[in-house]
Amino acid sequence: MSTDTAPFGTRLQAAMAQHGPLCAGIDPHRGLVESWGLTYDLAGVERFAMTCVEAFGGSVAAVKPQSAFFEVFGAKGVALLERVLTDLRDAGTLTVLDVKRGDIGTTVDAYGEAFLGKDAPAAADAITLSPYLGYGSLRPAIDLAHATGRGAFVLALTSNPEGAQVQHARLADGRSVAGAIADEAGEDNAEARGRGELGSIGLVVGATVGSAVRDLGVDLPGMAGPVLAPGLGAQGATADDVRSVFAGALPQVLASSSRDVLRAGPDVAALRDRARAVATQVAAITAS
Repeated sequence: MSTDTAPFGTRLQAAMAQHGPLCAGIDPHRGLVESWGLTYDLAGVERFAMTCVEAFGGSVAAVKPQSAFFEVFGAKGVALLERVLTDLRDAGTLTVLDVKRGDIGTTVDAYGEAFLGKDAPAAADAITLSPYLGYGSLRPAIDLAHATGRGAFVLALTSNPEGAQVQHARLADGRSVAGAIADEAGEDNAEARGRGELGSIGLVVGATVGSAVRDLGVDLPGMAGPVLAPGLGAQGATADDVRSVFAGALPQVLASSSRDVLRAGPDVAALRDRARAVATQVAAITAS
């Protein structure tokens, strides 16, 4: 299978081996944009975003634009987001579009086509999905991701305190909601696991969730997909936190860092150097 048509998990595994396990965020919210000395308007966000594309393209394993920070500027903001995704793809860099979509039936089908379809106008290599209408409600998007060689990261254990109300709850069979989500993602990765490859359906698990992975029976190694792990840097997770939270699944971890990398801007070289330094640090943590 060529690299152009290989499953997302296979391509991500190769990118992580080449560049280190870092997913650099593009989060052009007001505070960050203005900290770069830019005006918080479409022109300033465009300058911010395209500086990130120049710095990260070809330099990191993956880049995660946050869709909301583009959508706030309406159609022109969405057009800019499409340009960011296209330019990163042209640079050979994987994209994870942070949209956290979740719905049912024809609506989730349409969300899938918008971002994962063969002719998607805002095509990404993977998107984030919310399973809290039930993991099965995501089936159209997950099946489409597999059909098009793309992927998804399903929210499982997030670091916000409100998340525990749902994610830590127990089902009738005794499993936690987060554990059940991991089990179902594992079923979707069974074929890749059988080939000894990383699956294309991953989970979002915060690096600051403490002992929750163990306490809730979330089987990350058995899930066999990538784990998108926000929380390093500005959110306070340490190397010891990462080793503790993801013990047994460290090779699957794709650390997500936004503020810790973006504070090095607006200089392109400084931004690129910071991203590479963080990737090296994460590689050392996840290899230990």
